[in-house]
Amino acid sequence: MKPVRVAIAGCCGRMGRALIRLAASDAALRVTDAITGAKDPQLGRDAGAIAGIGDIGVPIRTESSTECDVLVEFTNPASCRAWAAWCRANGVALVSGTTGLTDVEHEAIRDAAQRVPVIWGPNMSVGVNLLLSLVRQAAQRLGHDWDCEIVEAHHRHKADAPSGTARALLNAVCAGRGDDPAQVAIYGREGVGGGRMAGQIGVHAVRMGEIVGDHDVCFGSPAEVLTLRHRALSRDTFAAGALRAAKWLVGRSQGLYTMQDVLSVA
Repeated sequence: MKPVRVAIAGCCGRMGRALIRLAASDAALRVTDAITGAKDPQLGRDAGAIAGIGDIGVPIRTESSTECDVLVEFTNPASCRAWAAWCRANGVALVSGTTGLTDVEHEAIRDAAQRVPVIWGPNMSVGVNLLLSLVRQAAQRLGHDWDCEIVEAHHRHKADAPSGTARALLNAVCAGRGDDPAQVAIYGREGVGGGRMAGQIGVHAVRMGEIVGDHDVCFGSPAEVLTLRHRALSRDTFAAGALRAAKWLVGRSQGLYTMQDVLSVA
């Protein structure tokens, strides 16, 4: 079987380097393109060299060729929108892990999915996607009698808060309870508010040091506390999940898929 040809956008970022390193060591994948911004000083260098694995014969460029089966991107909202349009125009499958998206970017992703297979996810980790299922089940069984708080922690460089994963966990809790996130979520607390409102879900963001990604979903009753926790020890977990998604996605029909779809197949 021929290896899946993968292009990596945002190749010089932390996630991009991890993607290159893992993809280059996977016999089922072949890195065809490594893409970065026009002002990046790494332009022209070999992608393997900047990922710390030695030359792989793929120079870093500002554009992708169409000689790829799937494009994987962890960039920023504006670039995500542009890559979604590019994949749609060129018939290339898309795996996107960019967070902090607005309705405009989500619409671009949905538009691309009308022509090509697309996976967008706020977290590509296998463990986190299992956590989402467990959180929904817990919220459904515990109900509104249990308080719920979501706490996430990331490195000091992370641009968006709360994290995309924290928002997904909030949605999972609300799906289990039958709530509208916009009506029950409160982001941080300060001042004298008269105590906790019934049904409220607190969402809290911590930014410090080089934390890769920690997420806790805490359920509490007057007599006990249940905490569901995921800790990412390396960005490799996100990169490995994204590459697993890329291999799964190629050859699928057009449409918008999730990591839950990827993990549902043994």
